[in-house]
Amino acid sequence: MQNQLFARILLTCISCLTMAVASAQYYFHDGRHYSGDLVLEAGGSFGIMNSFTDLGGRKGSGKEFTKDLTLKTSKPSFSIYTLLMYRDAIGFRLEGTFGRIGMYDSILKTSKEPRYQRNLSFRSKITDIQLAAEIHPLFFKWYDEGQAPFWSPYIVAGIGFFSFNPQANLDGRWYDLQPLRLEGQGFDEYPDRKPYKLGQFNIPVGIGVKYEAGPSLNVRLEMVYRILSTDYLDDVSTTYIDPALFSKYLQPSQAMIAQRLYSRTQEKDPTHFVEDGMTRGLSEKDAFFTIQLKVGMAIRSRRTD
Repeated sequence: MQNQLFARILLTCISCLTMAVASAQYYFHDGRHYSGDLVLEAGGSFGIMNSFTDLGGRKGSGKEFTKDLTLKTSKPSFSIYTLLMYRDAIGFRLEGTFGRIGMYDSILKTSKEPRYQRNLSFRSKITDIQLAAEIHPLFFKWYDEGQAPFWSPYIVAGIGFFSFNPQANLDGRWYDLQPLRLEGQGFDEYPDRKPYKLGQFNIPVGIGVKYEAGPSLNVRLEMVYRILSTDYLDDVSTTYIDPALFSKYLQPSQAMIAQRLYSRTQEKDPTHFVEDGMTRGLSEKDAFFTIQLKVGMAIRSRRTD
């Protein structure tokens, strides 16, 4: 239902963008090209994707934004987008971003860290579709021809929809974690823990700077942070459960895997055991972000007279 609603919103926005460009009034952008109040741009980007979750991070308790950031776990990402700009001041863009995230507690490399002893890990593909606004404060005034700045800092905000699928490696094989319900999601014994969806809405916010490299070529450096409503980006959120319950709710093959993946402390220390109710995660919302270099081509008509 959410996917259908989001698809309708995107189709409506694309139709509005097309009609707006068709009705735009034109003026001289420079001595050789025409432009209009509304200019359509299309392009792509490449960069990195990373996340803030319960796993890994830096020394300490973690979960305090950049305090827990480990850049070396960043993964490649890329995107494609279409953008409608009004007088270079306000733009509305539709963008699809694709990448991966992952983290592991063993990155802490010290047995004194409780998260190191926990020894959990995950990876996930991310597909993110967003409809966002670009706001360029320097262009809220009108410039004479040739006087506008080539550099333009801006902010980004909008709404997005993303899909994810946390996995963990066991004996050389990757297993999807959501169906295993490792924290008792959907179990009668834990009525407050509902199964989480692998497709959810998010709020993208970010900053960037644009450079007009030519009449039709724009380059941007941009960081966008996604505010999420889930703490299960890494499949870790609350407390350990009674592992005997896996056999009650899962198929035998799934229960066997779940009993090995819900706690992995003994892989580091065979004498370390966990019990039902002990802390597994921090119950704070996760997030992910991208830092990307974007290259776009603005559609302008060339002057012929």
